[in-house]
Amino acid sequence: MSEPHPEKDSPAPFHFLEDGDLSPSQQAEVLRLAADYKSGEETGRPLEGRSVAVVFEKPSTRTRVSFEVAVRQLGAHPVMIDAQTTQLGRGETIGDLGKVLSRYVDAIVLRTFEDDRIAELAEGAGVPVVNALTDGWHPCQTLADLQTVAENRPLAGTRLAYLGDGSNNVAASLLVAGTTAGIEVTVCGPEDQAPAPAVVARAEAIAARTGGAVHITSDIETAATGAHVLYTDVWSSMGQATSPEQLANLRNYQLNEQVLAIAPEAVVLHCLPAHRGEEITDEVIDGPSSRVFDQAENRLHAQKALLTYLTGER
Repeated sequence: MSEPHPEKDSPAPFHFLEDGDLSPSQQAEVLRLAADYKSGEETGRPLEGRSVAVVFEKPSTRTRVSFEVAVRQLGAHPVMIDAQTTQLGRGETIGDLGKVLSRYVDAIVLRTFEDDRIAELAEGAGVPVVNALTDGWHPCQTLADLQTVAENRPLAGTRLAYLGDGSNNVAASLLVAGTTAGIEVTVCGPEDQAPAPAVVARAEAIAARTGGAVHITSDIETAATGAHVLYTDVWSSMGQATSPEQLANLRNYQLNEQVLAIAPEAVVLHCLPAHRGEEITDEVIDGPSSRVFDQAENRLHAQKALLTYLTGER
């Protein structure tokens, strides 16, 4: 049986709505726990008897499967909800959904559109809320990314170069989560698809405290030289419009063998799904430098660690 939910005068639950919600020490703790789950050192079922709602307003493969498996492995019951089959499709506010679900479950995971939607859900919720992707952020993905990098080298001092659309949610999350871990993050892409200035400023402020760094460039050789990690993503993010001119410009930022030759010791990451032959070539994603499928697996372990941490069971 689930434990009682917080009363209205209880402290607000701890949410994970964007990467900056975890301090450097908190992020490190989640990543340590994720590594323990993956290695088998941590085998407990800390959420035994609890329930977690996982709500999708956008399509999903890895997020859906990894969260459902993670919740079950933690001992909880996953309540998988497609928003199209709920009253959200008939005008119910997402804030009201947060209030209602909080009376049934012990945490809520949401994959949605505007950042304001998950903020509204969290404001109404009485249990922890997790961002499984919004238009602005992809923080669960970057936890898995950091776990994957840490399996190959120490995070602090790593030089990570992201190639492609710098204005999307993955680039934003890499900037904030990466600098939180002390990584030097370079975003390289067309000038008209650079990260939002507010995101860059936030990452720079974090880097000043952690020893990380932020670079924004449109020159691939500058970005890739000395990189320990080369990262790319699809050119048209889910639900986002990319003009023919922007797509033409992005073709100059394909992650291929020529780019890998600039940083021959680098490992390659891609958050998937990949449009092979567009942002990345078969030779690179299937080659010896690729850690893409380790990265996909790590969604499971990182999300188990995150749910354990947020629900206070660590």
